[in-house]
Amino acid sequence: MSHNVYIKRTKINAPVEILFSWHAGKGAISRLTPPWAPLKMISRSGRGIQKGVKVAFRLSLFKIPMIWEAEHIAYQENKLFKDRQIKGPFAKWEHTHRFIADGNAGSIMEDKVEFKLPFGFLSRPFYGFAKKEFERMFNYRHRVLKYDLEHHVDKTRKKRILISGASGTIGSILVPFLRTCGHEVIRLVRKEETLLEDEIFWDPYNGILDLEKAGPFDAVINLNGVDISRGRWTQSQKKRIIDSRIIPTRLLVKKMADLDPKPDVFISSSAVGFYGEGKNKILSETDNMGDCFISRVCKQWEDASMTTQKLGIRTIQLRIGVVLTPAGGALKRMELPFKTGCGVKLSHGRQYMSWISMDDVLSGILHILRDHEIQGPVNLTAPNPVTNKEFSKTLARVFSKKVFFTLPKFVALFLWGELGKETLLASARVKPGKLLDNGFSFQHETLLFALKDMLGR
Repeated sequence: MSHNVYIKRTKINAPVEILFSWHAGKGAISRLTPPWAPLKMISRSGRGIQKGVKVAFRLSLFKIPMIWEAEHIAYQENKLFKDRQIKGPFAKWEHTHRFIADGNAGSIMEDKVEFKLPFGFLSRPFYGFAKKEFERMFNYRHRVLKYDLEHHVDKTRKKRILISGASGTIGSILVPFLRTCGHEVIRLVRKEETLLEDEIFWDPYNGILDLEKAGPFDAVINLNGVDISRGRWTQSQKKRIIDSRIIPTRLLVKKMADLDPKPDVFISSSAVGFYGEGKNKILSETDNMGDCFISRVCKQWEDASMTTQKLGIRTIQLRIGVVLTPAGGALKRMELPFKTGCGVKLSHGRQYMSWISMDDVLSGILHILRDHEIQGPVNLTAPNPVTNKEFSKTLARVFSKKVFFTLPKFVALFLWGELGKETLLASARVKPGKLLDNGFSFQHETLLFALKDMLGR
């Protein structure tokens, strides 16, 4: 094989027509973009994957920002489509997506990339590195594609779903996931000008939201809330943390009460911080709230969503653990220190961390949308929480490093105060009881494989 050709093939248990049409759907590019990739689509001319469609991305390569533009140059329904770089980091880039029927209900997905690096012969030493990065990227793409097609696509009737917090770490990945699963997603946004067809303007702090004109919704998903892990918890920051959760939730509940027909289900986010300091106790959805600031925030947050249950709307409070994705949150901040061998264990390291992969967050939310028996608080965590010491050692292992350093308790308290005490040093050994009892199957039950998949290692 030529040094500048890369090919990846995967067998998928789905008809070739469904596999092909999936790629033409809204959200497919975003769904296939690895979470570690410094790539974001910024414009598109035309829809789908037809010949002539142009797509532009904002790309960061070695911290250098640039634009990558591609054009679709070939299209054969249920067989192939091809795109070519117009402008970007490669001297040549042609990507052929080929779809091969494998019996009546199976397909083979083939990605073939013909490429040349810039700078001619000076680039020859870098072709091996480029192919390793292609392997990393396409392994992720094919894994996600295979799982989604075999477990999610066309497995439930199409729903019309309203999402708040769609630009956040979870929301920005959940939206394309739901769309590629066949659902219609409407996003609540806070910019009033140039609204897109899938957007509704709202201003929760001034009580502005008109849902009645937008038509009926089958489900509402509420993911609002400023990041609690940024900066010290001053009194003003505490107020922002509370207001950013309570005020939008109350407005959504108020507006849903006026809808006819009403949504079938309301999923409102919360966090495992609800339980506070749990030490070594295994915590389930029936356990009481803790006695700390973040516990009280979660309690108020959940209480704000309760009214919809009285309206006949199935209501869920998602108590979310540490979500593993390099696209944001804790793992994004931890990646560089651990990659460079500077990762640390926090204090004695015996405090439990309840984690969950982003893949299982997405699948878990979809499972809750489909399972009409699930309601009330739901722990959205993996079934095997680990201690901070084990988490640190496992993350370092992914990068072939070791953990040599410990951040003492007094340093964490000095640097972050109450935030450090409740988010870094507190122990939360949470089990996803309701998900397990209702037949949910986790993709990532163990931490090592979750980190490897999420980081493309």
